[in-house]
Amino acid sequence: MKNLQNSRVGIKNPEIDYYWIFRGSMAPLCRFFTFWTTFILPPMILNSASDPKNINLLLGFKSLRILSCIYLSILCLGFPLQAQSKPFFEDQVLKAGAADSKITPPIGSIMGNSYGITVSEGIHDDLYAKTIVFEKDETKAVFIALDLISLPHQVVMRTRELIFQRTGIPRENIIMTATHVHAGPQMNPLFWDAIGGLPKQKSEEYLSRLPEMIFESVGTAIHLLQPVRVSIGKTKQISVNFNRRFLMKDGSFRMNPGRLNPNTIRPAGPVDPDLSIVLFETLDAKPMAILVNFALHVAVVSGDRFSADFPGKISDLLKDVYGEDMVSVFTNGTSGNINHINVNLNSALDGYEEAARIGTILAADVMKTLPTLSQIPIHDLKVRTEPVILPVASASEEELKWAEGIIDLYGSSSPPPFNDVVKAWRILDVASMAERERIPTTTVPLVSDGSALQSEVQVIAFGDELALVGFPGDAFVELGLGIKLNSPFPFTIVNEQSANGTISYVPNSKAFPESGYEVISTRFEQGGGEILVDTTIRILMELYGVK
Repeated sequence: MKNLQNSRVGIKNPEIDYYWIFRGSMAPLCRFFTFWTTFILPPMILNSASDPKNINLLLGFKSLRILSCIYLSILCLGFPLQAQSKPFFEDQVLKAGAADSKITPPIGSIMGNSYGITVSEGIHDDLYAKTIVFEKDETKAVFIALDLISLPHQVVMRTRELIFQRTGIPRENIIMTATHVHAGPQMNPLFWDAIGGLPKQKSEEYLSRLPEMIFESVGTAIHLLQPVRVSIGKTKQISVNFNRRFLMKDGSFRMNPGRLNPNTIRPAGPVDPDLSIVLFETLDAKPMAILVNFALHVAVVSGDRFSADFPGKISDLLKDVYGEDMVSVFTNGTSGNINHINVNLNSALDGYEEAARIGTILAADVMKTLPTLSQIPIHDLKVRTEPVILPVASASEEELKWAEGIIDLYGSSSPPPFNDVVKAWRILDVASMAERERIPTTTVPLVSDGSALQSEVQVIAFGDELALVGFPGDAFVELGLGIKLNSPFPFTIVNEQSANGTISYVPNSKAFPESGYEVISTRFEQGGGEILVDTTIRILMELYGVK
């Protein structure tokens, strides 16, 4: 069993020069021997020089003294006795390639948050697919971050298949993750009908082309594969991230209860303060990619123009400093109950200005932390994708008819209450397989009898130091903290909105009796979040080698 305390994180010198080790250990010995044969032994022997044996002994020591002086001179001149500067990680080189490609939808297509039905009027800044491809020995893996609100199951499956067919990289070795940006395209066909017409057609065409647009970054990243050095580190940030669920004085729990609301008692949970950073640089120290992970809802920007929100600002600022060729990859931690709103302030910036402020703060944190990163050895690359079954509550025929009626009214001049829309979408998403043939959905499939969702968790492990976790859905922060706390890998990054497709919100068990918007949205029964966490931790332990 591995000793979990023996971490190599913190090693900053990637080379051991065996010549200098040998020289450093032998030089003092040679100096001592030269001093002894020059100043101590000769007087002792000369005191009894009448003995011929002592004369021969003196001549012998004189010869040894000469040899010692010669050897000491060689050491001082630095004549190499064997090859110098052998890389410590020579047999632990990871290859990587990084690239991005635009995935901005066409103007006039439908955009918005999970329930958004706004027709886009322009582009504030572009959306991207950002890919890092890894190769070690015979193993290849692909990590793709997308400026999207979520990952429709069909898009994940088609993209994995496209990558496999064109590159041979196994489907299960591909992690796709969405930043959860709310100023991106509406990904669910269920809500396109509320607009219809040309906007719906544009959204359909965009979704059909999306796998090809994503693959452009994958193909380029593979072409750029080369040996890299990997360094890791993190800093703390708690000024822009807040738990958005609050315990109220009446005993209820509310999301975003309003600024300076006198009826709030306290936040209902913690935040994750970790801003995690992974630097991939070429062997000549040129930054290839910087992976930044932070748990914060990418829901600052709204309106009718596409935008990558604050992750786009982070990318722009890092490229300004480290070059346009460097790929800045942002991934979201578990931020289902975390957003940017500080309810203790009477007012604050919003929209693009607030996104720029948050992005600037986080980019500055990254730049300040980069010089302190620790290079890690990577002796192997391991990848695991494992299915997870999440039980769901069945819906009656009456509930299905009610839900269809609510969705039909959505976007009309007399729209239904928002919580009814949330509940209706959930019911339709976990309808029977027969119903799914006529009701569009982006959620992962059900098992054959309709009793559970077929989700996944994924892990890419780099040696004994670093693990990237692909975790599904819009997960509560407590779940990600639990994974990181229990992972044997010293540096574990949990990337939400991953795996084989969307499953909406992923609350912890504690939140279910508290209810609220996120719980109403949840597709599975209480305890599903912990099932995903337990599976993830088990995989991490197995990949690490803990028995």
